Amino acid sequence: MPKNQPISGNDLARFSGPNTFMRLPQANDLGGLDVAVVGVPTDIGTSWRSGTRFGPKQVRAESAMIRPYNVQTGAAPFDTLQVADVGDMAINTFSLSDTLTIIRDSYKAIIAHDVRPMTIGGDHSITLPILRAAAEKHGPLALVHVDAHADVNEHMFGERETHGTVFRRAHEEGLINPQKTYQIGLRGTGYTADDFKEAAAWGFQQWLAADLWHRPLDTLGGEIRRDIGQETPTYVTFDIDSLDPAYAPGTGTPEIGGLTTPQALQLIRGLRGLNIVGCDLVEVSPPYDPSGNTALTGANILYELLCVFPGVAYR
Repeated sequence: MPKNQPISGNDLARFSGPNTFMRLPQANDLGGLDVAVVGVPTDIGTSWRSGTRFGPKQVRAESAMIRPYNVQTGAAPFDTLQVADVGDMAINTFSLSDTLTIIRDSYKAIIAHDVRPMTIGGDHSITLPILRAAAEKHGPLALVHVDAHADVNEHMFGERETHGTVFRRAHEEGLINPQKTYQIGLRGTGYTADDFKEAAAWGFQQWLAADLWHRPLDTLGGEIRRDIGQETPTYVTFDIDSLDPAYAPGTGTPEIGGLTTPQALQLIRGLRGLNIVGCDLVEVSPPYDPSGNTALTGANILYELLCVFPGVAYR
């Protein structure tokens, strides 16, 4: 079966054509797909600046610039994987709890087809129901979590399910293997000295951004890959606020002193060889991104993640 290809900018101008990820075909049927690009346009789980509901549309728009072949790594994902954009999820914009249920049930249906979801958020609350669906099929997952924040709050304003409580709930529910959970880029200020320490006591391995300044991250990616192993089902969640605001200002909870875009690429490329069963890119907020640079960066990070999915050919 011929593989879907992004529309070439030499055939149709990049500022036209469908608003799908990389201008791939849009699919209504999951049959035959290896990877489904899914938009989850919600920001009702945020605690500071809203706007991530517009993230999927803007990331898709900026992705029109990306070409199918990764010249730097040799990855040619569309040569061997059947990828399509399945559109946006019909969330309930007035109810976070209902939205999380919709996401879980929808991802259960996607995963039942042996399709690996690649998600464009949306705020980080969307990752919890995705993990619930994935763990139901695969068991506890290895997790690579790139973020300025650990997102392990007990509650926020009395709510147990928000963008800042995701990984405490995931740990409590046994969705992730704490010994194979990696949080990279943590920084900023906290409410207590234990903001990160409690999760470290669970077994989470954490790297503060300051400890990574001026350090290439390909070695760290390789160490994580070796630690997880090639067979373990692994989920990768990438919060755009892991990057310094100089690179990605368009996000809801920016923190200075973050990772650089070259570090992000090195880290992701170092994960090649993992059994990645899904990934997401969250917290792009276009209202705070007037140049479109944050969305462009997010689109490229998603492409780099696709390039390290199982089955990708390298030329």
